[in-house]
Amino acid sequence: MQEKKIKNKIIKRVKTNFKDARDRNDFKYNRLDFSVKKEIIPSVLFYLKDEMGFIHLSHISCVDWLEEGELEVVFILWSPEEKIKVFVRTRLDRDNPVMDNLDMIWRQANTYERELREMYGIQFTGLEAPDEFILEDWQGPPPMRRDFDTEAYSNETYFHRPGREDAEDVRETITKRSGEDIPDFAKKYSR
Repeated sequence: MQEKKIKNKIIKRVKTNFKDARDRNDFKYNRLDFSVKKEIIPSVLFYLKDEMGFIHLSHISCVDWLEEGELEVVFILWSPEEKIKVFVRTRLDRDNPVMDNLDMIWRQANTYERELREMYGIQFTGLEAPDEFILEDWQGPPPMRRDFDTEAYSNETYFHRPGREDAEDVRETITKRSGEDIPDFAKKYSR
């Protein structure tokens, strides 16, 4: 019962201060979920951190809503005092995914933002160190988007490059060494 009171207090404070915030809080246990417009993300996150005690940024993630033409950025915050997680979501136009850099709120946001830039193509205005992060010399489209064809990219890049004619399939090497068969689901990917 105490947890429900705490959750209701948080919902009321967020919705009082951010009129457009929509909550979906049918989750059990220690989770709350809000959707807000990208323009107010910095204000909402500052408020949750400075005024409500959500001092820990647990993660920033992304969901590719290909059919809807949007990317959803999800911020996961934790309050060690209240023992509650808050998910703050915003949607971006998939063709022009741009939002504010947020590493002034939590320094570690920079790492997540750089990853989301490379993997999903999201541009964070004012991002510090926007150079290569994980994908060195990458020339392809963002590889975590749902329309990225991993198999076609692999075939173009790895199996048919000059100088790779003698490359062995990793599964075949492991099979020879271990004596175990390749699982049926993986056989279609073997040469």
